[in-house]
Amino acid sequence: MEQIKSPSGKAAGDENFPVGSWLLPARLRPHVAAFYRFARGADDIADNPDLTPEEKVARLGRLAEALRGERPDDAAAGIAHALRDSLAQTGVSAQHGLDLLDAFTQDATQTRYADWDTLMAYCARSANPVGRFLLDLHGEDASGYAASDPLCSALQIINHVQDAKDDYRTLDRVYLPQDWLAAEGLEVRALTAPASDARLRRLLDRCLDGVDALLERARPLPLVLRSGRLALESAAILALARDLAAALRVQDPVAGRVAHSRTAFVVHGGAGALGALIRRAVPGRQNRQVWGRS
Repeated sequence: MEQIKSPSGKAAGDENFPVGSWLLPARLRPHVAAFYRFARGADDIADNPDLTPEEKVARLGRLAEALRGERPDDAAAGIAHALRDSLAQTGVSAQHGLDLLDAFTQDATQTRYADWDTLMAYCARSANPVGRFLLDLHGEDASGYAASDPLCSALQIINHVQDAKDDYRTLDRVYLPQDWLAAEGLEVRALTAPASDARLRRLLDRCLDGVDALLERARPLPLVLRSGRLALESAAILALARDLAAALRVQDPVAGRVAHSRTAFVVHGGAGALGALIRRAVPGRQNRQVWGRS
């Protein structure tokens, strides 16, 4: 039976940021992998230009039913069954996966976002559940969501800026706030130009200003987490996010792909993790319970 997915060929190693890296406890990595495969497969359905919106909604709906346990015999929903089994072992809520499916279903039918607030509401379901899943998996307190949510939203907006041209050309999907486009006197077809003009550059920088504000709110995350390993992973991601956001300010994502080099990925991620390890070792740090906890 054909699986309910639409493979993009993209794997964890192709992402902008670490996915279940060796920094995380080995016993938890298979559960991170199950969540990633589920999220990647569902996202690929939503992003498939060869499927109609109705086909996308139907496939995503079947995944949601399987994740809720309503389609135990649906062999095609393998990624949902695998995640459901993982969640049963760890006690993590299925709601994080269901929230992702809700966002991807929205992607199937909505191609524009009126303003920054509506975009943030989308990120709350398309990105923030990933951080919440990781915190829950590691036994962290839900109070950590206050820092993980803005980090995940920032990563999502970075991706939107990075892929703005391709998203429009392949999916007619634009995540740039429509009111900001109007304020610059721009229409979405500006994204088809060979390069950004001054108005589009201002708009992209405005999005990156939002990213910087979100990353500032996320800055405490590596220090408030009890799991030292998750703290180092989050610090590496924070450092990589700052670096990529800075690169998107000086390079033009409309003119060409802006991404980390492999060297920059290792250097900036490693520096972020090392810095967090040092800061967490400072005597008297609040919630200090460092490396040994897994």
